[in-house]
Amino acid sequence: MFYVYVLKNQKTGRRYIGSCRSIVDRLHRHNSGQSKATRHGMPWSLVHSESFRTRTEAVRREMFYKTGRGRDELE
Repeated sequence: MFYVYVLKNQKTGRRYIGSCRSIVDRLHRHNSGQSKATRHGMPWSLVHSESFRTRTEAVRREMFYKTGRGRDELE
């Protein structure tokens, strides 16, 4: 399985959207400073996730959530 996930920093309200194979492992890497993109916004909490059978489907959904319409859907 592949996943699309949305993280949120409760202090700043900043969101991060990504895709991965293991949400638990990926969240740990975000919160331990191992991800350059989210290193300065810790701690992050998972606010949304979806599962897909293929990586292609997950990446398509990730790209959608990074568009204006996709961001509106997450609100």
